[in-house]
Order: sequence, then structure tokens, then C-alpha cells
Amino acid sequence: MNTNRTIKIVLSVLLIVAVLGIGYGLSATASSDAKAAQAVVPTAPQIQQMVPATFSDLAEKVRPGVVNIQVVKKVQGADFRGFQGNPFGDFFGPFGMNPPERRQEGVGSGFIINREGYILTNNHVVDGADQIKVKLAGGNELAGRIVGRDPKTDLALIKVEASSALQPLTLGDSDALKVGSWVVAVGSPFGLEQTVTAGIVSAKGRVIGSGPYDNFIQTDASINPGNSGGPLINLQGQVVGINTAIIASGQGIGFAIPINMAKEIAPQLQKYGHVTRGLLGVAIQDVTPELAKAFGLKEKKGALVASVNPGGPAEKAGIEAGDLIVAFDGKPVADSKELPRIVAATPVGKTVTVTLLRDGKTLDRQVKVGEMEEKAVETAKAAPAHKTLGIGVQDLTPQIARELGIKGTAGVVVTQVEPGSAAADAMLQAGDVIREVNRKPVRNVEEFMRKLEQTKGQESILLLIQRGTGSLFVAVTPR
Repeated sequence: MNTNRTIKIVLSVLLIVAVLGIGYGLSATASSDAKAAQAVVPTAPQIQQMVPATFSDLAEKVRPGVVNIQVVKKVQGADFRGFQGNPFGDFFGPFGMNPPERRQEGVGSGFIINREGYILTNNHVVDGADQIKVKLAGGNELAGRIVGRDPKTDLALIKVEASSALQPLTLGDSDALKVGSWVVAVGSPFGLEQTVTAGIVSAKGRVIGSGPYDNFIQTDASINPGNSGGPLINLQGQVVGINTAIIASGQGIGFAIPINMAKEIAPQLQKYGHVTRGLLGVAIQDVTPELAKAFGLKEKKGALVASVNPGGPAEKAGIEAGDLIVAFDGKPVADSKELPRIVAATPVGKTVTVTLLRDGKTLDRQVKVGEMEEKAVETAKAAPAHKTLGIGVQDLTPQIARELGIKGTAGVVVTQVEPGSAAADAMLQAGDVIREVNRKPVRNVEEFMRKLEQTKGQESILLLIQRGTGSLFVAVTPR
């Protein structure tokens, strides 16, 4: 009995010592790491910034400034863009049997930027619109008109006349936006008005090949057709981007135009209806690791001048082919994609310093920025589908020739080959360029159709076609 009591007393003492030891260890650790813990543990506002408890207040705040845009276009003929087997559908225009005019309706989004009724949206939302209807968050519908458009950045400015006060959104700073920051997209996906989705900024400065000034914000906030033109909002309720594009085959991959770009363009659209851009007058290319080594660079940076336009601002300033531009007007040039954006945003007529590397030496050149001429959109005349051959053709414009890698614009390009037709049997393909008919050259659609009329009654028609960089003769038997 005494032995058991002794054992209990010993165990109790050991337990007390163990507890005291553990307590001392924790206390010592807490004391020594107090400062480190204070630096690591985020404050309550920081936690709220990282993981919002709710987006309700934010959604209610911005909804009055977001609008639904409905457009009506009058379309002449059928639109075969995306025709199966036609890889060039993105730039081939309408063709076919010239069906009667029809109405095409579309829907998009936008947001109010001031109380005068100006609304920012995407150019592709309103391009070619014959009628624009703007629906406010409260349900009021107003007629909209296009004030200005900029296809190169896919931005457009429209205006409405409202009898009551409008609630514009606050424009933020997209340069200050950080990857991983929470953002909210508001718009009308699939026509479902005032839809709110949330996500984070996945990346910045994305180039997706949509234009010469690509500089997109990538987000995983859900963006769908109809969201185009709607705002991308930060947690302060400020617009940081304009939702523009998605990757159809991807999930959680959407793109928005940085609002800072729109801030530069919107005033010009409001004042002039178009954008005036600066011109340097050079053709540039990327700096490869091999070129960087040849130039003695420790890192790959800058834009390499491939050629200089005769009589342009760069030539007048003494810039030469082979120069490596590393800074423009005090702004560093990281790569060849960055320089066009910087130059375009520079006021016409301004004299700037261009820093370049030549033969291992750093040089400064003073350049008076010129004005870029906005080329008119090239249009191609299309012919009705030729019934006996089963093809559709249109003029070979300089733009299409560039896309196909073909020199010259003489001939007609095949835009459609009907399955089971004479042309299909002869293995003609969309994208083939017809240069001759029965050994007679053709320059355009009119000549092509006229020469086909002259072949009536013939058993076969001999065509000289160009496919890529090669040429071949093809005999087609009409039906």
C-alpha cells in the first residue's frame, strides 16, 4: 500500500515537472519569436483583402454603372466565316448566292464613365451596328449612338441621352494591379443581365495575337459571350479592365483590356471619333538569346531594328538597321511587343530621346514623333458561288495575300468548295489562288466570272492555281 502511494507521488511530481517544462518551452519560444510572428501574421484588413467574406456590397455598389448593350445589324448575304474546312474564314467576307438582307442581333456589355452619358465598351460589340439599345441597371432603355471606335485596341465609346442622373463607375489604376488580386467581372453573359462573377488576376501583359497593341489582363473570373465590354472591378470598386476575350477551349481563362489603356484612348474617341497614334518609322523584331550574346547583353531585352522607313522620323534622327532600342522617351523597352505600344501612345510632334545600342555603345537620338496613318480596312469583292464548279471566290486583297504568304494581288482566292462538286473532285481547296483560266490570266472576280462564261460547253476548264509557294494546273470538269 505504501509502495503504491510512493509510486503515485513520484508520478505526480514527474507530471508537474513535465508540464512546467512544456510551459516554459512554449513561453520561451513565444518570447523569442514575438517580433517574427507580428511580421508574418496578417492584420484583419489584410485578411479581408486576401479573402473577401462577401462580394454583395461591392456588387451593389457597381451595378448601377454597368449597362446591357443590344445591337441590330443589317446583313446582306450569308456569313460563312467559320465554314468547315475553310481555315481562312476569319478574314474572308460574306459569299454565296446573295440571299436577301436579314437582321442580325447581338448583345454585349458596357459601363458608364461620366454623368454626360458616355459609355465604354468593345468595338466588336457595336461594329457595324445599325441600331444600339442601352439598358440601364434599373430597367430603363435608351438609344445609343457611336461616338468613336478604335479597332486596333477593340475599344468603342457610345453615348446616351438620359433624363435622370447616371451613376458612372470610378476608373482605377491597372498598372497597380497585382497578380493574385481579387477581381469581379460584371456584365451580360449570354444576355443574362447584371451577372457578377469573381476570381483573381492570373497574369498581366498577355499577348494573344488579337492586335498590334495586345497587353491583356488574364483572369479566372468567369467571362462568357455577352460579357464583352463589361468592367473588371477591383475590391475598391474601381474599374481596372474591360472584359474582352476568352479562350473557347479553356476554362477560367479570360482577358481584359487594362483600363489605363482606355484612359488614353477614350478622350481621343470623344473628341475626334478615332485615335491618332505616334509613328517612329521602323520595323522591329525580337531579340533572341543568340542576338543578345552578339550584342554583348547580359539579358535579353530591347527591340531590334530590322529596317528603317525611308524619310521617316527614325531615319531623320539617324537610327539604323541593326540598332537595338532599349528605351523610348525615358521608358525602358523590354521587348519588341512593348515598343509599338509606347510609341503609339506618344503625342504626335513630340521630340523624344531614343536610347539604343550600336556596336556595344549606348547612344541617344532625338526623334520627332510622326503620325501613323490609319489604313482603311481592305474590302474584297465576292462572287456568287459558281454552280457548275461548286466554288466561291473573292478578290485577292493585299491583306489576304499577306495572310497566305503570297506575293502580288492578281487572281482570285477560293473561299468555299462545296462537298461533292466538280471543284472538290479536282481537289481544289479553300485558300487556293486561281491565277489563270484556260491559260488566260485573271486579275479579279469580274475577269474570273467573265472567262468562266466563255467556257460554256467545254468538257473541262484548265485552271492555274497557286497553293502556298507552289503552282499547279488543275482540270475541272463542269457539271
